[in-house]
Amino acid sequence: MKSLKFLVFLVIIAVAGFSFWMYRSLNTPHTHNKSNQYIQIQKGATPNGIIAKLASQGILSSEIATKIYLKTLGSSTVMQAGEYQFESPITTLHVLKLLEKGKDRTIRLTIPEGFTRFDIAKRMIAKFPQDPKMSEEAVLDLMCNASLISDFDPAAKNMEGYLYPSTYDFPRNATAQFIIKKMVEEFKKNWKSEYTERARRLKRTPHEIITIASLIETESRYDQERPVIASVIYNRLKKGMQLGIDQTAVYVAKMENRWDGTIHRSDLEANSPYNTRKFTGLPPGPISSVSENSIKAALNPATTNFIYYVLNVERNDKSHHFYSSATEFERGKAAYQSWLEKQRR
Repeated sequence: MKSLKFLVFLVIIAVAGFSFWMYRSLNTPHTHNKSNQYIQIQKGATPNGIIAKLASQGILSSEIATKIYLKTLGSSTVMQAGEYQFESPITTLHVLKLLEKGKDRTIRLTIPEGFTRFDIAKRMIAKFPQDPKMSEEAVLDLMCNASLISDFDPAAKNMEGYLYPSTYDFPRNATAQFIIKKMVEEFKKNWKSEYTERARRLKRTPHEIITIASLIETESRYDQERPVIASVIYNRLKKGMQLGIDQTAVYVAKMENRWDGTIHRSDLEANSPYNTRKFTGLPPGPISSVSENSIKAALNPATTNFIYYVLNVERNDKSHHFYSSATEFERGKAAYQSWLEKQRR
């Protein structure tokens, strides 16, 4: 009887030890040196072959524990062919989950807030050389097809403002049409139904809100400042004043393919309805991609009497001073121009 009890005790200890070893093997993050490399899993590779390969690469901590898991508890796991990049450290269960989902190597495309369609087309061509080869002009022609956004904005003449700024992972062979479609879909995901209702209460169309948001986007990098910028825009519109936003002149220069990185007097005098230095009211459409924060600012402007702003040269951090009178603004403008002259020298 004592021998039997001892045998049972040994079995319990062995089972507990095995369970603990399995748990640690599967759930403990394992460090490896392949995190910057792509590991290719060929079509037709067997589960045992895949496990052996990943163990030999140092990505799996235990080949034996992984095989036991798959034969006992992981029978539903189906490993997909593809090109994988495994972070380090990583658990065995996370590796198996990635293999179950499947992963082809992708190219990361980052579209910053405030990028114009011209900037986006240039980056797309650089990241995704098309086959057959496609020029920036051809990509821009695709962006001039507003059918993708016509259900949201019947007034849109192109995709400007609706190519949502974000970081995307696309297949290496992604076409320009596919990329544009995904960016527009991302915009629609981020536009909420309550935004449409809020725009209606402001007596503005979604098209006008995105246009205002694009102006805000190009004028301020600070979320807390954007509703104040929005208030200046609304106050000027109410007074029938020109908006005087220089980035609209930059946009005209980009449209006319003559932007060289510097705002010239000829840019500020350009005879285009987009030029808010010359024409009153909103430009015909957005002048850049817009973030959700800029959309929210356009929908919820601060309540102020400000109709002017100028860069805060004391802080020199791209923030602004705001003014409600021309006299105050002229003083701030003089300080800015003095600072600018010093920077040029």
